[in-house]
Amino acid sequence: MTIAPPHRTEEALPPIDVVGAHERRLHIAREVADDLATDAADREQAGKPPFDEVSRLREAGLLTLLVPAAHGGGGADWRTAYAVVREIASADGSIGQLLGRHYFLSSGARFFAAPAVAARVERESAAGQWCWGGGFAAHDLPLTLTPTGDGHLLDGRQSYVSGVAVADRLAVRAVRSDTGEPLAVLVDPAHPGVVCGRDGDAFGQRLAAGGSVEFDSVPVLADDVLGSLSADEGVLSPFAALAVPAARLVSAQFCLGVAGGLLAEAREYSRAANSRWQPPSQHSWPGRPSQDPHLLSAYGELVVAERSAAAVADQAVEALERGLALGEELDDDSCAEITVLAAAAETSASRAVRQITTHALDVMGACATSARHGFDRFWRNAQTHVLREPEAHRLREVGDYSLNGAHPVFTLPV
Repeated sequence: MTIAPPHRTEEALPPIDVVGAHERRLHIAREVADDLATDAADREQAGKPPFDEVSRLREAGLLTLLVPAAHGGGGADWRTAYAVVREIASADGSIGQLLGRHYFLSSGARFFAAPAVAARVERESAAGQWCWGGGFAAHDLPLTLTPTGDGHLLDGRQSYVSGVAVADRLAVRAVRSDTGEPLAVLVDPAHPGVVCGRDGDAFGQRLAAGGSVEFDSVPVLADDVLGSLSADEGVLSPFAALAVPAARLVSAQFCLGVAGGLLAEAREYSRAANSRWQPPSQHSWPGRPSQDPHLLSAYGELVVAERSAAAVADQAVEALERGLALGEELDDDSCAEITVLAAAAETSASRAVRQITTHALDVMGACATSARHGFDRFWRNAQTHVLREPEAHRLREVGDYSLNGAHPVFTLPV
């Protein structure tokens, strides 16, 4: 890994107004997260489509956060967006993932479309405060895009699409019937040819609004074909290829949010248990529960895992921001370094959330298994997410780059 954390000088620090805007947006995100946390376990058990939760995000201005101010949005950078995703995910993993995927998909035009098309899409998205769903990964039989006289027709079925139950727009991957080129396509799910299923029946991520979707001769205007998703050499610019690390860091922030949220719950639960402590029996630890060296060691292991993964993710976010700032001046070597660093961050965060959600009960004790606490939702949400992106694939990319200097293939995550 050749990218090192930036050496900030006093002159390199962001302007005061940028720092202030970042903190204000995080404050808003914390307020929304606190609101979501009050009934997170009950809502997760109910498993209803998250229309109310999306409304909370919309009212707080979080859906338009990443849209440039010139196009009617919040004008925030990815550093702020990632911090918001992590904050929301700490309270409700499903809604954090829904928001993170919305940020990535709604930025798809910026990565893949011509500037004029991207500006139009972002203005319309901000004006309508769209919630985006969909996905660009090649994990299903491809959708087919057939050229017509005045545009295209979209046909096919995808077995799982993020946010399908609540999305105002879907951004999906489709293959041209005549050339076989994979393309990013924007679709209005309100069209009668779009049939959205609510069959996302995984044991976790119950509020992520995922499900199947079928497209039956759905018209797609030429301007709603955002651009190529081809992995062939020379098709995409290094800037467009930054879509991969941008997406991987959404995954990393989700994992860190869930891990941090459960650690916070464990801390509060343990403190409450400590306050109810009774004098020990002759067979138990003679001090208070919070002084048990085994408990302290276990808690320390979890904190180290979370902090270590967060440090790698922070480094990757800084690298991505520098790459985005270069725009079309970004070269292939720098893009590869950023992509590999994001893969390492996603892998580290995935491992941390697995470790923390598996072993958190070690620091809380048997009484924490009561269903009324709902602590199991953190484990279920984490497992449902990380199994879609096996870490072995990311490790191979990191290893091949570190050992052989091989650039990762352009592959968008599920």
